[in-house]
Amino acid sequence: MSDYKINTKCVQSGYRPGNGEPRQIPIVQSTTFKYDTSEDMGKLFDLEASGYFYTRLQNPTNDFVAAKIADLEGGTAAMLTSSGQAANFFALFNICECGSHIVASSSIYGGTFNLIAVTMAKMGIETTFVSPDSTEEELNAAFRENTKVVFGETIANPALTVLDIERFAKVAHEHGVPLIVDNTFPTPVNCRPIEWGADIVTHSTTKYMDGHGAGVGGAIVDSGKFDWMAHADKFPGLCTPDDSYHGITYAEKFGKEGAFITKCTAQLMRDFGSIQSPQNAFLLNLGLESLHVRMARHVENGQAVAEFLQTQPKVKRVVYSGLEGDKYYEIAKKYLPNGGCGVVSFELEGGRKAAEAFMKNLKLAAIETHVADARTCCLNPATSTHRQMSDEQLEAAGIPAGLVRMSCGLEDKEDLIADLKQALEAI
Repeated sequence: MSDYKINTKCVQSGYRPGNGEPRQIPIVQSTTFKYDTSEDMGKLFDLEASGYFYTRLQNPTNDFVAAKIADLEGGTAAMLTSSGQAANFFALFNICECGSHIVASSSIYGGTFNLIAVTMAKMGIETTFVSPDSTEEELNAAFRENTKVVFGETIANPALTVLDIERFAKVAHEHGVPLIVDNTFPTPVNCRPIEWGADIVTHSTTKYMDGHGAGVGGAIVDSGKFDWMAHADKFPGLCTPDDSYHGITYAEKFGKEGAFITKCTAQLMRDFGSIQSPQNAFLLNLGLESLHVRMARHVENGQAVAEFLQTQPKVKRVVYSGLEGDKYYEIAKKYLPNGGCGVVSFELEGGRKAAEAFMKNLKLAAIETHVADARTCCLNPATSTHRQMSDEQLEAAGIPAGLVRMSCGLEDKEDLIADLKQALEAI
């Protein structure tokens, strides 16, 4: 549906029913699929025909929803995963192996930081973390001969730094590697990283895409623009025969447009099995149908809350790129002209103790590890999602101990502000 606006794509893309077929995406709640002959099934295993044989790899419901997300992001292929963590791991591990090196922004979600810095390090994959504000010279200095990929978040969770996608993409491409961008917070409604040079986009669909706290999931979208064969020596997994899958060379057989997702499905999903359930994919699609409407309200509420907090004496600082004077205000106007998201981070005078007292007195906003939901929720990252990080790492990521992350939902903004006011007064 490339000729349609993104609002229409949210509603209509991915699945177009034929005559007499279900109007809503059908939930194919089946683990396996029946074929008449072994030859028919064999063509699927040889990747000579399209179809399904086991839901651990692919499922029709999931593929319909993945196709919609690919269309929204402007990509050529996509896949769903069981979570956003699985999406980021698959996206990175699909091109990295023992002995590889990653350049990543230091300002990313704590769980992703731990995945890259600790778990993948145990697999022999090293990472150099750089500031999201790095100059081209500083980025260049982080590269090694074995660097395979650059990774960052459009809007970091919860530091809310805004990535200069063009700068990171330019340097990545000068070194012959792709840029992977986690676009969870703005969603493709407010930013499409591929248009700015990103090669692969990931999502925690659990957040705004689902939007109702109903189903955990993730997604990976390939732009179809990175030329793997032009850098074949860097990416043997894509550019040499895969002995575990009938000797297929993915980049040759499926080209720039399909190699990455095909390998990720045929190899990683086969071996790790982090599939999104068809039921969750169905719920995700319901969320996607209203994404373009909801994001506007999230941004409106986030802006109103940020402006209110900026006037409060008990608030040390407010981080929200929509505020004039915010460090990322100008770059946000470039990448996020319609606003970023509904998440506001703010630091209270009094640090951790003040943050705990503040959250204890909230009445409308709930204390949750979740974020980017229809309901407003709040947490102190240092004692929850980022508690595995040292104080030094927290500071480097822009997350001091007294920081509160508030995800503004779809409620009336006046009610949200009233709740904040009384909670601040109770400190």
